[in-house]
Amino acid sequence: MRLFVQVPCLNEEETLPLVLDSIPRSIEGIDEIHILVIDDGSTDRTVAIAREHGVEHFVFHTRNMGLARSFRDGVDYALQHGADIVVNTDGDNQYPQDRIGDLVQPILRGEADVVIGDRQTKTIAHFSPFKKFMQSFGSGVVNFAAGTDLPDAASGFRAYSRESLVRLNVVTQFSYCMETIIQAGNKRLRIGSVPVTTNPKTRESRLFKNIFQHMARSGQAIMRSYVMFKPHVVFMTLAVLFFLGAAIPFGRFLFLTWTGVAGDHIQSLILGSSMLVGSLLCLALLVISDMLHTNRTLLEDSLERIKLLQYGPDRVVDPNTVSGRDLASHPSLSVSVRAAEHHFGTVDAGTQGADARVSDSEVA
Repeated sequence: MRLFVQVPCLNEEETLPLVLDSIPRSIEGIDEIHILVIDDGSTDRTVAIAREHGVEHFVFHTRNMGLARSFRDGVDYALQHGADIVVNTDGDNQYPQDRIGDLVQPILRGEADVVIGDRQTKTIAHFSPFKKFMQSFGSGVVNFAAGTDLPDAASGFRAYSRESLVRLNVVTQFSYCMETIIQAGNKRLRIGSVPVTTNPKTRESRLFKNIFQHMARSGQAIMRSYVMFKPHVVFMTLAVLFFLGAAIPFGRFLFLTWTGVAGDHIQSLILGSSMLVGSLLCLALLVISDMLHTNRTLLEDSLERIKLLQYGPDRVVDPNTVSGRDLASHPSLSVSVRAAEHHFGTVDAGTQGADARVSDSEVA
C-alpha cells in the first residue's frame, strides 16, 4: 500500500518545515509513504527547504496556477507514481499532519473512498462568529447538493483512495474542496469524516482576499457542480416559479374582465406573457441540460477508462527512483528535461545528452 502526502505550496518557506517534520514516516497498513510538494510558482526558498528535509517528489508551476490546479496536478503525479491513497494537506501548517494515520484508516478498512478531516470549526478560536456561522451554513448547502452529511465540507485535509481519484474530475479554477464532495456524493462514493484539531493560525489565507469573495466564489462552484449533476431540479423549479408568476397576472386580468372593472389591464397581459415565456425557456434549457448531462456521463465513463490505462501497472513510475526525466515526462507538465533538472537540483548522466538537445523555449 503506497501513500502520497501532497503539500501545495506558495511561498511557504517559514511554515513548510513544521509541515514536513510532522508528517508521519510510518503508518500501520501502509508500506510506503512519499511526500509530494507542489510548488505553485513560489519565489522564496520553498523548494530548497523541501529538498533539505528530504523531499524527493515535486510538481512545478512556473507561475501561480491556483489551489484547484495544484491539487489536480499533484493527484496526476501521485497516480502516475503508483499511489494507492493520496492525502492532501496545506503548506501553512493549518492541519495536524500527525493525524494522517487516523485519516487513512477508514480507507484501509474499506469503509470509505474519501475521508475528510473535520476541523470542528465552532471550536476554532480565531474564527469570528460570522465565519463560524457561514462555515456551518456552507457545509449545509454542500451536503444538500451532494446528498451527504458532513460537518466540515470546506476542509482541505483529506484522504482519497486511488479508485475515487480515477472517478473524480476537477474542473473549477478556484478550489477543489466543494466540487469534489458534490461529485463524490452524486457518484455514490463513500465519504467519511474524522474529527481533528487545527494548529494555531500562521498567516492569512492566500486563496481569497476576504470572506465575502470566498463566499461568492464557493457559491459559484457549488451552483455549477449542482447544475451539472441535477439540472432537472434547477430548471424545473425555475419553470414552475415562472409559470406561477404568469398565472397571477393572467388570473388578475380574467377576474377584472369578468367583473367589468374599467380599463384594458394590458399590463397584466404583458407581465403574464413575459413570465410564461420565461417558464417555456426554462423547460427548453431543461431539455438541453439533460442532454448535456447524459453526454457528460458518457464522457466521464470514457475518461475513467483512459485513466485506468494511463495509470495502469505497466505505466507506473517507481517513486523510489526519481529523476529529472520522470519530472519532465509527467503529463501535467510541459517542461524540458533541463528545466526539470534545474528545479529538482540534480542531473542524471542518462539525461545530459537529452538536455543538450532541448531548448529553453519548451519551458511552460
